[in-house]
Amino acid sequence: MVKGIKRFFLEVAYDGTAYHGWQIQPNAVSVQEKLDYALGTLLREEVATLGAGRTDTGVHAKQLYVHFDSDNASLINSPDRFIHSLNALLPFDIAVLRLLEVASGSHARFDATERSYEYHIHFTKDPFLINKSWLLRDRLNVQRLNEAARLLVGKKDFGCFSKSNTQVFTNICTIKEAQWVEIGEKLVFHITADRFLRNMVRAIVGTLLEVGAKGKPISYVEEVLASRDRSKAGTSVPAHGLYLTKIKYPYIDPLKNNIERY
Repeated sequence: MVKGIKRFFLEVAYDGTAYHGWQIQPNAVSVQEKLDYALGTLLREEVATLGAGRTDTGVHAKQLYVHFDSDNASLINSPDRFIHSLNALLPFDIAVLRLLEVASGSHARFDATERSYEYHIHFTKDPFLINKSWLLRDRLNVQRLNEAARLLVGKKDFGCFSKSNTQVFTNICTIKEAQWVEIGEKLVFHITADRFLRNMVRAIVGTLLEVGAKGKPISYVEEVLASRDRSKAGTSVPAHGLYLTKIKYPYIDPLKNNIERY
């Protein structure tokens, strides 16, 4: 690698239990703060990452892409060694999985074409699922949950599931998948869209539970969507059951490892 400013993507995974979300904020510990510090230490310069999105306090990520620029890219003479050194500097609950050199105009947030989340629920007390899945006492009607979830698929205004006073240019999103899957004593909600509004997945799960647990009609979901009113939707479910699981880009091959050039 020659000297000069270069842009890189990092694929990151983390357990969000100990953090006040992804994004740096005053008087709170964030994942981004830890990652920026570790990168700055290795690259001997101030580094500011930018993520594909941001997760709230307690939310986990199995895959998050971030980008950063470096004047000292020549220090990354061995990508594998760089990843190893970076992970050694990071806490045990944050891991860097992949490093990619990308074109200078590549953008972790704006270039993402698809994002996927999971929400995990379990029904039998399990100490190993503390802060990893939401424990519910009563079983849910999975058939009704999936009938209601299908009403979410498509290009729609999802303002009813967004936190108020968020600075977004539109509430229109295109949901490509919304499905509940039973796995033993667990129930996992899978959802994929081109973009998500803040708090959207947790509000959607809470709304679907009004149908699958509290007996509201399946048409309730349609009524909530038509209202575009957050107060009509269900309560947001706890953050610790939520995982950001996948982000897609048109120029990243998910099957390749470590450093590539795009």
